[in-house]
Amino acid sequence: MDKMKRLTGKKMLLTAMALCAFGFAKAQTEQTTQNTLTLTLDKALEIALDENPTIKVAAEEIALKKVASKEAWQSLLPEASLNGSLDHTIKAAEMKLNDMSFKMGQDGTNTANAGLSINLPLFAPAVYRAMSMTKTDIELAVEKSRASELDLINQVTKAYYQLMLAQDSYEVLQGSYKLAEDNFNVVNAKYQQGAVSEFDKISAEVQMRSIKPNVISAANAVTLAKLQLKVLMGITADVDIKTDDNLTNYESMLFANQLKEEDMSLENNTTMKQFELNMKLLEKNVKSLKTNFMPTLSMSFSYQYQSLYNPNINFFDYTWSNSSSLMFNLSIPLYRASNFTKVKSARIQMRQLDWNRIDTERKLNMQVVSYRNNMTASSEQVVSNKENVMQAEKAVQIAGKRYEVGKGTVLELNSSQVSLTQAQLTYNQSIYDYLVAKADLDQVLGKQ
Repeated sequence: MDKMKRLTGKKMLLTAMALCAFGFAKAQTEQTTQNTLTLTLDKALEIALDENPTIKVAAEEIALKKVASKEAWQSLLPEASLNGSLDHTIKAAEMKLNDMSFKMGQDGTNTANAGLSINLPLFAPAVYRAMSMTKTDIELAVEKSRASELDLINQVTKAYYQLMLAQDSYEVLQGSYKLAEDNFNVVNAKYQQGAVSEFDKISAEVQMRSIKPNVISAANAVTLAKLQLKVLMGITADVDIKTDDNLTNYESMLFANQLKEEDMSLENNTTMKQFELNMKLLEKNVKSLKTNFMPTLSMSFSYQYQSLYNPNINFFDYTWSNSSSLMFNLSIPLYRASNFTKVKSARIQMRQLDWNRIDTERKLNMQVVSYRNNMTASSEQVVSNKENVMQAEKAVQIAGKRYEVGKGTVLELNSSQVSLTQAQLTYNQSIYDYLVAKADLDQVLGKQ
């Protein structure tokens, strides 16, 4: 009876331990799942545009330019100020005229005054030009922000493709290692039976072991590709990422783009747009410098409330009087040599910018042609490489069957497997090359 109780107690204890272990494993799995982010290309781009610090800096630059614009037009608003003073005269100054002397005030008295001053610009050409320049400056900041976004999209897109290439290569090499391992097991079994020579066994083993370092390198490449993508996305290193995507999913898009007529103009190229805006800024700067030759007109109003020569500091006993004035100020510049020099320098800068624009446009057009050629070449390689993969798969099957019936050699078997692995890797690489060229072309054309 006691023995039965002990057995029952042990069973209950084991059951409890199993449940705890199951619960812990489940919790670990849930935690891992929570810390793993499954990505698509669109999801990766969405996160990057929201979290990348470069984009946030560009947005703050736009906000800064808008503040500068407000500061410019606020210069046209009236300025008002209050002022007040209290003067105590210890000994008043004396003025002598011939034999007579006059006191300029009274000894031991207090003079108090308070006033309001208002200044208002009526005609300020420099301010008007500054307002126009800040508007263009905001447009330039927006275009620079778009350039940052396009650059980030390009980098994230290529990093995502790099991750797919690394994952696909890793899967190919894993499959190659599994195939070599299976072949080794077959050859080793035949060797144990005395059906094949030791050379065949050693060759199969060497083939299997030679693939292992490549598998390890491919796994490291996947880790590095994930890290690069996470940095661009602006997410922490403790969050793991994965994608169920692969390069072959983009093969249909590849041929669809071939049939599609695309606009190859640089109309939306962000570099060219920045050239246009910078030229506009320089033109406005020249006009702004010319305002140094124009008159300015302003108005000022002042109101004074004062009391003179009081013997004490009790303001309530003072006798107060007031005065006011309205004044117009006209300033006409006649000559300043630096104004002419500044205008000349600005026009030289305009010519420099125009030459740089022409040179950049030529280089960008050359890039467009180069990327298009790369896409065409890669698409043709994809077709050829896909056919190579199918032929290599057949060759592996034939070599395996020939070896099984004793008509083929282990060298043929190994060679067919190497050819298959190389064909699969080359096939994936050609798709990747096309996608990278397409991403670079989209950036040059200003496509988002």
